[in-house]
Amino acid sequence: MLPTLAGGTLFFPGLFALCSWVLRRWRPEWTCTDRVMISTRLVSSVQAVLATGSGIVIILSCNDVVTGRHWLAREYVWFLIPYMIYDSYAMYLCDWYRASDQDRAHSLTLRSFLSRNRLMITHHAVILFVLVPVAQRLRGDLGDFFVGCIFTAELSTPFVSLGRVLIQLKQQHTLLYKVNGILTLATFLCCRILLFPFMYWSYGHQQGLSLLQVPFRIPFFCNMANAFLIAPQIYWFSLLCRKALRLFDTPQAKKDG
Repeated sequence: MLPTLAGGTLFFPGLFALCSWVLRRWRPEWTCTDRVMISTRLVSSVQAVLATGSGIVIILSCNDVVTGRHWLAREYVWFLIPYMIYDSYAMYLCDWYRASDQDRAHSLTLRSFLSRNRLMITHHAVILFVLVPVAQRLRGDLGDFFVGCIFTAELSTPFVSLGRVLIQLKQQHTLLYKVNGILTLATFLCCRILLFPFMYWSYGHQQGLSLLQVPFRIPFFCNMANAFLIAPQIYWFSLLCRKALRLFDTPQAKKDG
């Protein structure tokens, strides 16, 4: 546990510092805001790749969805804790640089930052103070398969990050931005929305139950936990869909309509 926590504590801030240094040397014309934003997105993408890879390994290793075991199901959670703390600070740093560009850094208080980012901060807090204790202690030796499934939800993060980087660099008009938008929607839908029916189906398949029977055969708190987890994902997916509609709502499309 402690070596993994220490490794994460060094890895994520260290990777951010390395990315910032490389970008400063490679693109000296970019502003500090650009470098900080892009470095933050790169670190998020690396974490997402590591989490997704860990999740796939866990899923493939668990022959039994309830009792199957893999050491990564617990060990990667310890590695994730420093990332969540780092990412909260990185979000504040990005906000501070954006405010500096607009000559209003003096108005960026902790309260205003928390107000503007309340959903994401709540998401981080729930992971740290609810999901971590559940994953590491309260579930006992059961459910590594489902922990692995939750890890794979990060697959959409690199595409979300690339989209925000392209916006930061004012590349919304490019084909890459549009293709990335489609991939963002597809991966978000599959790995953050359809993931939950997949977990129910996997349990039902092993227990000889239909998908519709599963919610009535598992503990009530499991259903509540899944509902709590999927709710913000549906909200964020709706925001992505609105952006996608604006992206493809061209003048010609309006004229044809």
